[in-house]
Amino acid sequence: MLVEFLGTDLSKISNELDKLKIVLPKGHSITAKDIEENIGISKDYNNFELRKAIGEKDQLKAYKIITYFSQNQKDNPIVVTTGLVFGFFSQLLQYHGLKDKSKANVAKVLKVNPYFVSDYDIAIRNYPMKKVSGIVATLREIDVKSKGVGANAISQHDLLKEMLVKIFN
Repeated sequence: MLVEFLGTDLSKISNELDKLKIVLPKGHSITAKDIEENIGISKDYNNFELRKAIGEKDQLKAYKIITYFSQNQKDNPIVVTTGLVFGFFSQLLQYHGLKDKSKANVAKVLKVNPYFVSDYDIAIRNYPMKKVSGIVATLREIDVKSKGVGANAISQHDLLKEMLVKIFN
């Protein structure tokens, strides 16, 4: 989560972890909530909120987030966004295939914090396996276009809108 919000600059991540050590009690395990509350990340406009909005089929929120991303492209590169959304739908494919859908097993197999399993529970009800397969193919197409293959001069905003249109339809 820190890498998603801060990037891969290790000194920046280290500084933020040092801040958390100061504000949190000794021996406290850092949670997603701690990161959101103490690092000053925009709770409304980040890739995790986009993933959640997509999983919940909250189209209005998803479109607001991609509009924000398009206005702040340096901080929100499309390759990161499509990669995270692709990873989310790849995990949904795995989830669909699980026989044991208990929270602990889902968290273990998907390699996510049990805190986030409820997001996957909602998404799996909104996206049947066949739809998820189609979305994975769409995300590959958007990723290739974002790198300039077969899509000259298409803006990041237009690519993100195309991604959402194809996911929600």
